Amino acid sequence: MKIIVIGAAGTIGKAVVERLGQRHDIITAGRGSGQEQVAIEDYASVQALFARTGPVDGVVVAAGALHLGPFAEMTPEQFRIGLDSKLMGQVHVALAAQHALSDGGSITLTSGIDAYHAIRHGANAMAVNLGLEGFVAGAALDLKRGVRINLVAPTVLTESVPLYGHLFPGFESADGRRVALAYERSVDGPETGKVYRVY
Repeated sequence: MKIIVIGAAGTIGKAVVERLGQRHDIITAGRGSGQEQVAIEDYASVQALFARTGPVDGVVVAAGALHLGPFAEMTPEQFRIGLDSKLMGQVHVALAAQHALSDGGSITLTSGIDAYHAIRHGANAMAVNLGLEGFVAGAALDLKRGVRINLVAPTVLTESVPLYGHLFPGFESADGRRVALAYERSVDGPETGKVYRVY
């Protein structure tokens, strides 16, 4: 199968490319890296990506910015970072992908463990990640031609602990290889509307 991985240069993206690349043809994509460039915040950019690649069998999104910071100092503009990038960016991909995927294709989006376990400075992240979960549940009911959509919600990655570990005190991390298994399950498995939590 031909699979697009958006955010392929990131920590999760690299692990997903390595895992899925064992069985599938991977098209790597990102804002400034990869075989294809795309800005997920811009719906026209996402549509252009699928126009260039032609029909594909799956798309994985491991991209999108959030704002992490104290709520007392947060501005509406900062809160919109997550809404415009991680939430609407992934919605843009799903909206465009439903028309570009082959019959039975898959869409795999990414949220995070902080959708269920609140962290300090995480109001934007929690709102966005829960919004993605609701979107996937609703979209799964309406997708046609056997197209599936799922969501992976990983804990903090072991590789990311030096950067983000202080935000997840007492959380057990998961290495990228284990997190990538959930993406493989979404791409190659039969389920839709599911949230794969990786603790």
